[in-house]
Amino acid sequence: MIQKENITDWFKELQDNICQSLEALDGQGKFQEDLWERPGGGGGRTRIIEGQFIQKGGVNFSAVHGLLPEKIAKALQLPAAQFFATGVSIVLHPVNPHVPIIHMNVRFFEIDENTWWFGGGIDVTPHYVYESDAVFFHQYLKSVCDKHHENYFPKFKKWADDYFYIKHRNETRGIGGIFFDRLDGKDGFNRKTRFGFVQSVGEAFVPIYTQLFNKNNNKTYSKKEKEWQQLRRGRYVEFNLVYDKGTKFGLDTAGRIESILMSLPPMVQWQYNVIPGQGSAEEKTQKLLVKDIDWAGKTI
Repeated sequence: MIQKENITDWFKELQDNICQSLEALDGQGKFQEDLWERPGGGGGRTRIIEGQFIQKGGVNFSAVHGLLPEKIAKALQLPAAQFFATGVSIVLHPVNPHVPIIHMNVRFFEIDENTWWFGGGIDVTPHYVYESDAVFFHQYLKSVCDKHHENYFPKFKKWADDYFYIKHRNETRGIGGIFFDRLDGKDGFNRKTRFGFVQSVGEAFVPIYTQLFNKNNNKTYSKKEKEWQQLRRGRYVEFNLVYDKGTKFGLDTAGRIESILMSLPPMVQWQYNVIPGQGSAEEKTQKLLVKDIDWAGKTI
């Protein structure tokens, strides 16, 4: 059976490979690394980049362990016990409003050899929704999922639509992607097959982001478009602070606050009662921030 040490080492390599690729893509920015230790056990490597095209980005690795906090144990419906959790989490906020925000997380959680699971996903939050980008993104994810199980994409796509939903705004955070949690050894799966899928998701990040970045980064933009970008970033902040389970887990397990909140953008606006102009690109984007769009089935 694949041990937690093997999974941890692979996540470290994934962090290294993604950081190298993003530095090459930005062409100027270099990741700054903070090594940290968790008082209750374990620690991590927080890496932050502020480049010429990536305004703020984080690629974090962590491997923590200790006594599962009572609040988390109750939420996970687990007894108080020793836990181990490791993973990689990524959020990139670009300079250009035509390049989307992208997020990925892949993680492993274990109590013992019988109680373990994988979780994660990848999703995109465009400031301006371009349908061709949405189709590419979802079709790419579908191809990744289909290599492992035919039910993965429809199930995890819906999971993402439902999870990345800002209830108080009645809108999705972006165009979704895939989201999954508690993938364990039940229903004919084992740790090796689940880990293989998680590896495929992790390896999909660089080609996906490279395509979206190269297609949109050279587009010119106006002051109005930068203001819209900052408004959309505000929605991102609202979701992460109100609903995101990863943020809550980090805070409830006494995680490193700078690493947990690295996902927040550097500049944000909240203006009162913003209503996009009729027929505008902003209005079109707003109308596409809904659940259950079959992007993978579209032809552009």
